[in-house]
Amino acid sequence: MAVQEELRPLVDLVGPGPSAPATVAGLDVAYAEGGDLLAAAVTVLDARTLAVVDSAVDVGRPAFGYVPGLFAFRELPALLAALDRLTTIPDLLVCDGHGLAHPRRFGLACHLGVVTGLPAIGVAKTPLVGVWDQPSAERGSWSSLRDGGEVLGRVLRTRDGVKPVFVSVGHRVSLENATAQVLALTPRYRLPETTRTADRLCRDALAEAEQAR
Repeated sequence: MAVQEELRPLVDLVGPGPSAPATVAGLDVAYAEGGDLLAAAVTVLDARTLAVVDSAVDVGRPAFGYVPGLFAFRELPALLAALDRLTTIPDLLVCDGHGLAHPRRFGLACHLGVVTGLPAIGVAKTPLVGVWDQPSAERGSWSSLRDGGEVLGRVLRTRDGVKPVFVSVGHRVSLENATAQVLALTPRYRLPETTRTADRLCRDALAEAEQAR
C-alpha cells in the first residue's frame, strides 16, 4: 500500500495519449486451479485491422499472495517479463483490470503505465469501487463511475443490450480517449479484441505448462 501511495502522484490522468495508435497491446493473466502457477500474456494488435502482429508469454509462480486491491503486485512481474520479450513497443496498453477506479486510485493499469512509461488504460468486467447509473442500452452509451464527488471512470456499453464494461485511465491517456479506444477495439464483442486475444494466449500457455508438470 505504501508503494502505491508513493507511485500514485506519478500517474498522468490527462494524456491526451495516442488518438490514433498504430499498435495496441492486450495484457491478461491466467492462473492454475491451485493458484501456484500463472501465465501472463501480451498480444500486440494492429489498431486498424485488429490482427495480432506480436505476442509474448511468461509462465511462472505468482509473486504475491491474493490480496484485494494489491493485485498488481501479483501479476506485474510476469506481465513485465512478457512485455520485455516483445519485438514491438505498443503505442497503448489495455489491461484486463482497473486503473484509477481503484480504492487507492492506483490499479494495475496505473502501475503498468508508470513503470513502463507507456500510455495505459484499464477495461474491467466488474467494478472494484464506486457507484453508477446504468447507461442506455445502445452501444456507445456510458455513465460516470463515481466515488463521492470524484469521477473514476466510465461504465461503457460496447454492445447493444449487453452488460457494460468499466473503463478507467491508467497513465498518459484522457478518459475521453480511453472510451474511444475501447469502442474501436470492440467491433463485435463485449470485451476488447486486445483482452480476448491475450486471454486465449495465456490460457493456452497455462494449459501447456500444466501438462508439462
